[in-house]
Amino acid sequence: MIKTANINIRIDPVTKAAAEKLFSSFGITLTDAVNIFLRKSIMEGGLPFEMKQPCYNEETEAALKEAREILSGQIPAKRYASARALFDELDKEKDGEGSR
Repeated sequence: MIKTANINIRIDPVTKAAAEKLFSSFGITLTDAVNIFLRKSIMEGGLPFEMKQPCYNEETEAALKEAREILSGQIPAKRYASARALFDELDKEKDGEGSR
């Protein structure tokens, strides 16, 4: 019989539930996924993926900041009466940038 050892980890419930849902779609448990991660780490001699901070350009950083502010309610989201109104505004922005 194979002996096992226990590992106790703390993780927020939302992350745990999302991971369990993801791994169950592959037909494996969270325990199976952790075992796979650990074995792959041992085979690689380190983490089995590259760890680095995402590097975004200024425009992307500004868009991410705006999205966070909209989600937190700090600034109101723009609303449009129709898709045509949205596209008209986008065309105006594009034309304005082109004439600078």
